[in-house]
Amino acid sequence: MKTWYLNRLRTMSGPEFFFRARQFLQKKYEQYFLKKDLPGKIPYLYEKKILFADLVSNGIFPSIINVFGKKIDYFSEEIKWHMDVFSNNYFPIVFSKNINIRLNEDLSAKNVWEINRLQFLVHLAFNYTNTGNEFYLNKSIEIISSWIDNNPYLMGINWYSNIEVNIRLITWAICWEILDIERLIRENPDFKDFVETRWIPSIYQHCKYSYLNPSKYSSANNHLVSEYAGLFIANSKWKFGESEKWLRYSKQGLEREICQQHSTGINKEEAAEYIQFITDFFLLSFVIGARTNNSFSSGFEKQLKEIIYYIYNFLDRDGNYPKYGDEDDGKCFIIDPDDQFNNFRSLLTSGSILFHDPKLKSKSNGFDVKNKLLFGNEGLKIFESIQVSDDKENSQFYRKEGHFIFRKQEDQKEIYLHFNAAPLGYLSIAAHGHADALSFIMHIDGHPVFIDSGTYTYHTHPEWRKYFIGTLAHNTISINKKDQALNGGPTLWLEHYEIKILDSKLDDNLESIKATHNGYANEKSEHIREILFEKSKNEFHIIDTIVVKDKNEKIVELPFHLHPDVLIHQNSSDRYATGNTQFRQVELTIDEKLDHSLIKGQIAPQILGWYSGSFMNKEATNSIYCNTVIDKTTIFKNVIKIN
Repeated sequence: MKTWYLNRLRTMSGPEFFFRARQFLQKKYEQYFLKKDLPGKIPYLYEKKILFADLVSNGIFPSIINVFGKKIDYFSEEIKWHMDVFSNNYFPIVFSKNINIRLNEDLSAKNVWEINRLQFLVHLAFNYTNTGNEFYLNKSIEIISSWIDNNPYLMGINWYSNIEVNIRLITWAICWEILDIERLIRENPDFKDFVETRWIPSIYQHCKYSYLNPSKYSSANNHLVSEYAGLFIANSKWKFGESEKWLRYSKQGLEREICQQHSTGINKEEAAEYIQFITDFFLLSFVIGARTNNSFSSGFEKQLKEIIYYIYNFLDRDGNYPKYGDEDDGKCFIIDPDDQFNNFRSLLTSGSILFHDPKLKSKSNGFDVKNKLLFGNEGLKIFESIQVSDDKENSQFYRKEGHFIFRKQEDQKEIYLHFNAAPLGYLSIAAHGHADALSFIMHIDGHPVFIDSGTYTYHTHPEWRKYFIGTLAHNTISINKKDQALNGGPTLWLEHYEIKILDSKLDDNLESIKATHNGYANEKSEHIREILFEKSKNEFHIIDTIVVKDKNEKIVELPFHLHPDVLIHQNSSDRYATGNTQFRQVELTIDEKLDHSLIKGQIAPQILGWYSGSFMNKEATNSIYCNTVIDKTTIFKNVIKIN
């Protein structure tokens, strides 16, 4: 633990150090002097509707909280607000900022927070409006009251992280809209008393916490976006004495961060799944700003459009995305209870409505429940008026950002390869990046074949965290059993590598990218990778040059990780082929200088052959593991052919 704190200090600039010192003093003030009993009644105004909740009807939602695959029925089970449902251990109810979330490797704050985002309350609210049954309303009151009773202001793990505070604010704002609270408090004196003496004071506390505890400097990633968005959305709905100040502050922050954290629409955290997460914060704020006469700038809209178009480009024909970097199944808000709901395709629906583009509609998932809530009947009319585009997609090279998408489409078939020559991650800690420089991911006919191994966990199971973020868990070269960057903790990288694009071509028949990185400078080595796509032959040539800069031997490892659904067999001494019927056969020919074997679900001598398709879940999968030892500069050429 001391090592982690020392590593964290290494990532801080001088201004950040003083910012953290001010935070420490604020913590001490809050712990010993801040009054916990905020005023019982806080003035607020009833504003016009900001969402189209009355148009959403989807039957009866199940009474289930899904915590990374674990199901909790909140009708039959008491919600334990401070318990990790995977380990059944509890966080203490003490001053929140004194809690050390890294102290116990078997206790995950992430697992606790997933419940305390309260996103399941949206479904309970819809059940009330769809049926008129008072049971659902009373259950909502019971759960919100229970949360407030068990989570006094600044006490316990659920006041530890500002991102969680703001996701609750967004959830409550949506529930307020669905339940039509203004009408209920006029008709129901008891409910009015609950709102004014319990719910509104807690909303105010959340807003105050959000404003006073921003994630700045090396932590100013998706957390900061969520904080601005939560505060903006809350104060677009509820009017407190500080609301105008909070609105200006949060809107300015969103305007700044949508530019700061993106380049040509690509999020700089280098975590693909986080793109849908962070985009929803911007999208929801954009929609609500326009609806409350507080519209965002044309520059903001331009950046949002670029993000939507990157999403369009990086999805394959069936809406699958290349899973580079961290993923934790997080959502800004949850409307559809389907675990398989594709939020990326839903964002394309939103984009097609906002920007009237047939191309975006062609890969969307239709006018779903989420977009009903955002855009209502007017949005449906716009969506239905757009003619679907059936244009073939081409390769897209984002040379500046380091993302290269090779694509060939013909006769409803698609060859898709994503090549990662991007930075390690965002800011000095690169919290959600993986050591995956020059790795690739391949989908064939809408099916993942060669994959990124996933994430699995953040702060628990350190040996698994180290594997899944490490170089060996990706389709790239590892040298001397080392990662390309130095890991300083579960979400902390030191000594980031730098990547240089050496060449790229986008021709009709031959596309290529050549890049290198300096992550193995300490090993006196350099990795240069060139990928050539011969489109007429449906062949990829993966050419790896390992430059040896001293006289010592180098251990070279090159895995090819396969999706668990992919059937694989060895055709000859140097050739592997898939045996699936859902997509065309893929053949991998291994360079003769490499030893190779098929490994699945290995724990020792090193972890290898595992896939995490979702947070806190993992399964064994096949990896074609190649390795050798060299003592001079060597070139390896591996060929992937789609038959």
